[in-house]
Amino acid sequence: MTNDISRRGLWLLLLAVALIWFGNLEYRKLVKPDEGRYAEIPREMVVSGDWTTPRLNELKYFEKPPLQYWATAIAYEVFGEHQWTSRLWAALTGFAGVLLAWFAGTRLFGRQAGIYAALLLGGSMLYSMMAHINTLDMGVTFFISLGIFALLIAQKEQQPARRRHWMWLAWAGLALAVLSKGLMGLVLPGAALFLYSVFNRDITVWKRMHWFTGLAVFLLIAAPWFVLVIKANPEFFDRFFIYEHYTRFTTTVHGRYQPWYYFVPVLTLGMLPWTFLMFDTLLRSWRSGARVVKVFSPERFLLVWVVFIYFFFSISGSKLPSYLLPMFPALALLMGKQVAEMESRRLFWLVLPVLLIVAIMLGLAPFTAKTADTPLQLELYSAFAVWLTVAAAVWFIGVIAGLWLLRRDNKMTAVIVLAFSALIAGQIGTSGHNTAARDRSAYHVAEAIMPYVKPDIPFYSILYYEQTLPFYIKRTFTLVQYQDEMDFGIRQEPEKWIPDLAGFAERWNKDKEALAIVQTHQYSEVEALHLPMKEIFRDEHFVVVMKP
Repeated sequence: MTNDISRRGLWLLLLAVALIWFGNLEYRKLVKPDEGRYAEIPREMVVSGDWTTPRLNELKYFEKPPLQYWATAIAYEVFGEHQWTSRLWAALTGFAGVLLAWFAGTRLFGRQAGIYAALLLGGSMLYSMMAHINTLDMGVTFFISLGIFALLIAQKEQQPARRRHWMWLAWAGLALAVLSKGLMGLVLPGAALFLYSVFNRDITVWKRMHWFTGLAVFLLIAAPWFVLVIKANPEFFDRFFIYEHYTRFTTTVHGRYQPWYYFVPVLTLGMLPWTFLMFDTLLRSWRSGARVVKVFSPERFLLVWVVFIYFFFSISGSKLPSYLLPMFPALALLMGKQVAEMESRRLFWLVLPVLLIVAIMLGLAPFTAKTADTPLQLELYSAFAVWLTVAAAVWFIGVIAGLWLLRRDNKMTAVIVLAFSALIAGQIGTSGHNTAARDRSAYHVAEAIMPYVKPDIPFYSILYYEQTLPFYIKRTFTLVQYQDEMDFGIRQEPEKWIPDLAGFAERWNKDKEALAIVQTHQYSEVEALHLPMKEIFRDEHFVVVMKP
């Protein structure tokens, strides 16, 4: 059976992936916290016209650099403020990452390896799902991958001029990674390159980095915003470089502490349906790298990168599943090379255990509502269970079809079927989450109160900040007795908040018109103030009042 694919077939494949990839960006409501936050910051950039100082709720917000904010703000300006435009950058960089895996895999390991790498990456569960959620991790993953893949291609290039151009692209990619999520965009690749040099006893790569012109490219791209933001905000340096990098990595200040083994299930499930292929590839790559050869080896560098990223974030004091994303493109290249060289029969046995895992998911999906903690969750999760069941069924059929094709020695078609079934199942499950979005989103609150919302009247957020509501009502709040992640901004501009309920009561009594939102379980504290208030919305989560 054929294990290749024509140029026309590749274009049809790309079109099909694009339609599935971008087709549901608008369907889902934004959910808190990240999707609301990273949709709102660019919206405030557009409103204020200040593209230098990021702000959340009109308060200085220096957690991350601005590249994704800029890209999303441009999307708002061109296409309008929508759910899909808020997610567009994550989806675009995720899709570009698949194309990058194809290109780099082809240049480094051959045509089939490149095709397989792209299919494996696009069909990896965690990668494909995170490309449809508005966080910063997909953007930084793409640009870090661009940097290290360009470096690998440069090191294999024999012509000095071409090597220099690829290294310039590598430096540019790392600069954009820094503008995406900070110093990790430079420090992590640098540390991995150092470890590779030690393990492989190869320092020649350091002699071919084009340091002078490369650093010039890096600084030309990365430095201007840092200069401008520090000039406008002298406090930025300490907050961004010290607190957001050193303190967050070494402490549990953001409440994201997890045990060292946290990423074991994340990687195991997130790499499905290629989990067992991944372990086989890592073992084979490790064994092939046991003998030191003093020539640059892209395969060994990718192995060092993957292992380093995993252990680096495992020892971090702050952990989220998306932190592992920079591993995935490199893993896809390693696995793509292995699959291209592997017999269909061996791949069959590496995919077969996945059938059992997906069968278990199919069996558990109808019982999703059993995880509910509240009557509202019970209602929402029951609807979500239908979507998850359909997603698991599609995936189950896809795995069976892929295994059948592998038994018939049709490896390329089998991998296409496996990748597409995983991608479609992930998209169905992600879309289905919209049935449960009300539990983590305030879009329904916005729909109910919009007739009362006016740009010129105060709107107080008491004891809490709902991340998704500002995007939907197109305005910010005055925070009352609440700081959390906005504590730094509040310290810089304390006049923009109210520190206690007594101060809120005084302001409310002076206002001619006003609105306020509070969590339902805390509303009794507001009622105890005996202020003139009229309820205009109430549900399990929130109460919204107006001054009559």
